[in-house]
Amino acid sequence: MLVVVQGVPAGLAFDEGCINAELKRRQGGYGRGARQKIESDRVQVLSGVRLGKTIGSPIAMQVVNKDARLDDEAKTPPLTRPRPGHADLAGSIKWLTTDCRSTLERASARETAARVAAGALARLLLREIGIEVFGFVRSVFDQATDIAVTEDNWRGLVSARDASDVYCPDAAAGARMVETIRRAKGDADTVGGLVETHVFGCPPGLGTCADGRDRLDARLAFAVMGVQAIKSVEIGMGREVAARRGSQVHDPIGFDAAREKTPSLGFTRPTNNAGGLEGGMTNGQPVVVRAAMKPISTLPRGLPSVDLPTRRAETSQYERSDICAVPAASVVVENVVAFEIARAALEKFAGDTMLEVVDAHARFLEAARGLVVPPPRSTIA
Repeated sequence: MLVVVQGVPAGLAFDEGCINAELKRRQGGYGRGARQKIESDRVQVLSGVRLGKTIGSPIAMQVVNKDARLDDEAKTPPLTRPRPGHADLAGSIKWLTTDCRSTLERASARETAARVAAGALARLLLREIGIEVFGFVRSVFDQATDIAVTEDNWRGLVSARDASDVYCPDAAAGARMVETIRRAKGDADTVGGLVETHVFGCPPGLGTCADGRDRLDARLAFAVMGVQAIKSVEIGMGREVAARRGSQVHDPIGFDAAREKTPSLGFTRPTNNAGGLEGGMTNGQPVVVRAAMKPISTLPRGLPSVDLPTRRAETSQYERSDICAVPAASVVVENVVAFEIARAALEKFAGDTMLEVVDAHARFLEAARGLVVPPPRSTIA
């Protein structure tokens, strides 16, 4: 895989270890298939970095596939029995072939390794202006955690998540998820789940309400929906807003002068049902994005299908795959969210160098705090 990231300012410290750590997390998680034992993803920087820092030109990063065998027909024979839920049938008809192999390979979630590398690079930039991203698994099939993620506890949850086989910071729920995946494997079946990402430190005003195409919630939904097997995206409370009155949905606004120096500029909310986004813009509260991943389309037991050349009823073919890739999806979604937040941040705090970006961020917050005018002193006539 090759990913080229344009627009990164000069002077950003390039932490290759951080990017490789995200690639390794993407490969992990209970329920992954055999390929993860073959690959050991590491990024190779081809351009845009000199002496450990970005230089302002496009950054090209490569992740090499050890298991590359597309031209070996003995190992990659034609696939003519499409798998329900996969791109096989639609792609074969689109490109006028009865061999689903090329569609299978191009539609593969293997390419998300490149997106994770780009997102990890974006996270390095976000940290320079105090923005952090945390993702985890909320549920697998019918097993879920109700753990609350806050600005005060999320850092402590990182280690708990990383110690979990399913990237869930709730140990008891994580153990139940592992057992659910184990049972699905025994049944030659697959399971999906929910992944969730929280972004902390965003000031108000990233994104815009002026153009529907540039609304940050729309951009986040587009980016996350573009991840393979994701079937729905929610911001904050998500679809639950449809079953509540406005008084139960909209987050009241308060002000705490003691928090004026934080990215929220002192504006407080007792709830965050909006998920940190109102009118397509960040509002100073944590951004919360949740996504539903369907079960993997390749079932070991197969599903009813047809043979494309003959149109006869057959069972779909099995290709090496996962039983559950929800943990990996949580890493992918976390990083594509980070990438979109970084895009919005650079639009707001533009500069050719990181020095200018950091300065623009600081000056914006200073100007925004200046909007708060202290009340006049009372006088006695």
